[in-house]
Amino acid sequence: MGTLYIVSTPIGNMQDLSNRAKEILGSVGGLICEDTRRAGLLLQNIGIVQKPRLISYYEQNELQRIPEIVQFLQTGGTLALISDAGTPTISDPGFKLVRECVRNGIKVESVPGPTALISALVVSGLPTDKFTFLGFLPKKQSHRIQLLEKTKQSLELVHSTVIFYEAPHRLVEVLQDLKEIYGDIEIVVCRELTKIHEEVRRETISSSISHFSKTTPKGEFVILFHPE
Repeated sequence: MGTLYIVSTPIGNMQDLSNRAKEILGSVGGLICEDTRRAGLLLQNIGIVQKPRLISYYEQNELQRIPEIVQFLQTGGTLALISDAGTPTISDPGFKLVRECVRNGIKVESVPGPTALISALVVSGLPTDKFTFLGFLPKKQSHRIQLLEKTKQSLELVHSTVIFYEAPHRLVEVLQDLKEIYGDIEIVVCRELTKIHEEVRRETISSSISHFSKTTPKGEFVILFHPE
């Protein structure tokens, strides 16, 4: 049996890639990635000249890819799974592959590193002892509101910091929904973490709506709050 490595890659700053991650990426028989072009650039940036085979793997093709990947690993090959940025399987494809490898007795090994939700949590100033991660909220407003309402109910039992990701073009709309459910509470909005234009805003929802309504939101967003 081979080994599947789950390799975390930088979410912005390339210096955050660990030496172990570089070693693994340069030694495996293949690299499972969302975007082969971005993966190629990553390998180029870290000086890997002899590139491993790049295996395209994303939400629309993962079910078709899994059998061939598992078969390769069963013959003793080694592969690394990466996402476009951060830790694979966290709001990205991959858990189904990991589950299938576990079912088939294939070793799965984590090569830890950056992930946006933890980076945001530790700089937020909000309680870190317990947190609830919602990933990306549903695109349909009715489903989104339902999730936020259920989360509010669960917080009555377990007080925790809530974290979710959001795309820039839906940011203001989602913040309005959040205000409707929770009131004008204090939130933390993190944008472009570890990148040149990193921004961490700590303010009420209404202040955040006002700010991002005056400009076109850009970048990747992590939203956090902890209702009292």
